[in-house]
Amino acid sequence: MPAVGRFRVCEPGQTPLGEALAEVMLLPSVLATMLRSLIEAWPQQIYTQPLVTTRFLGRRTTYVCSPGQIRSLMVDQADALEREPFMLRALAPALGAGVLTADGPHWREQRRTAVPMFRPDRVRSFVPAMARAAEATRARWRGDTPPDGTRDILREMMRTTFDVIVATMVSGDDRLKVEPFGRAMDAYLGQTSWKIALEMLHAPAWVPHPGARAGAAAARYLRAEVGRTIARRRARAEPGADLLGLLLEARDPETGQPLADASIIDNLLTFVAAGHETTALALAWTFRVLAEHPAVEGRVLAEMAALDADLAADPEAADRLPYTRQVLLEVMRLYPPAPLIVRRAKAPVRLGDMTVPAGQSIHVPVYALHRHALLWDRPELFDPDRFAPGRAAARDRYAYLPFGAGPRVCIGMSLALTECLVILATLLPAFRFVPEAAEMPRAQFRVTLRPEGGLRMRVVPRHVD
Repeated sequence: MPAVGRFRVCEPGQTPLGEALAEVMLLPSVLATMLRSLIEAWPQQIYTQPLVTTRFLGRRTTYVCSPGQIRSLMVDQADALEREPFMLRALAPALGAGVLTADGPHWREQRRTAVPMFRPDRVRSFVPAMARAAEATRARWRGDTPPDGTRDILREMMRTTFDVIVATMVSGDDRLKVEPFGRAMDAYLGQTSWKIALEMLHAPAWVPHPGARAGAAAARYLRAEVGRTIARRRARAEPGADLLGLLLEARDPETGQPLADASIIDNLLTFVAAGHETTALALAWTFRVLAEHPAVEGRVLAEMAALDADLAADPEAADRLPYTRQVLLEVMRLYPPAPLIVRRAKAPVRLGDMTVPAGQSIHVPVYALHRHALLWDRPELFDPDRFAPGRAAARDRYAYLPFGAGPRVCIGMSLALTECLVILATLLPAFRFVPEAAEMPRAQFRVTLRPEGGLRMRVVPRHVD
């Protein structure tokens, strides 16, 4: 039986009246846990069993942690799935119906249009801009030491990855500013737990909740700012070769039609918001985890020293950091920036001997999958050698999903990994990162997986180049 404060696992033979009474008794505790961090409401069984079905206020959710069943779900039966209403309620007011939130033909059209933007040759062309953004951060840290000597590394990485986004997606536009954009994103994400909880309580969208007014204002600001950015680009009368230019010139390869203006706003905002948020989180968690493991950090630094390359001038240099890549992949196992994949069955879905009827929720709890006792040896242990070529090849592809799976796998996966490697290779040899608090921060679900309370560390120069 799961602990109080968690979703109840469905138990055979329990009467509807017994179910209802049990849920009413647990409701305040479950709701409080959901608002703090949804992953804390998951039952412990999802860390040890392949399939678990829970019940909350009459809503049944099946959690899938079997790699074979995940493949069946996300690949073979992908057309039987649709976006989960509670996640749409949380994200759509800001992101509209872009490639992250759309379903069906509208999603396929946008996905087909966007795929060419993330070809390997285009990702390599972005490397000099990534390196320059990281070098700017390095110079800023050397020249501006905070009074208390500490920095919020997550906020700093948000700034760095935002600089990359501006350089690669809306280059030449210095009017899109990181600080107001970041504050708006924080305000918006800060109230999404309420939106998720209210949807699960079947409350209508107009029901007020803490942060609702600030979240609505943040969504309006984000969409208007992106709209203004697009208008400035149109006024230049040249689309440009960056991501915005590609969106403006993109044509559906099957229909030949351009993206509608609303879709350009939805998708540019999605790429800007999701692209810098998730990459910054992967970097921040990596700096924090390496501070706990000096021997691993030493191997990373030795590999970077042997690279002896100018990342801004050699776009392929980051490919020659295999151990650093293993470290990054292992950090994203323990702290996946996107910790939950949520879907709802729009047609019956078969999972082994179980059939999930249309209308029920099916979730892949990535955070739990990556720490599952049946899939990982000593799952709580940080071990980058899990991703050495031999061991990684022997593991089921669907046991590790930091970028999702199936047709909706993250379109920017290669871009994000390359960006992380470039930024790490620029900053880690220049600075030591000393945590302000001895304990690792609690991982908190806010659509993404954030360190609760931020991630403050002392940034100490190693040497001057």
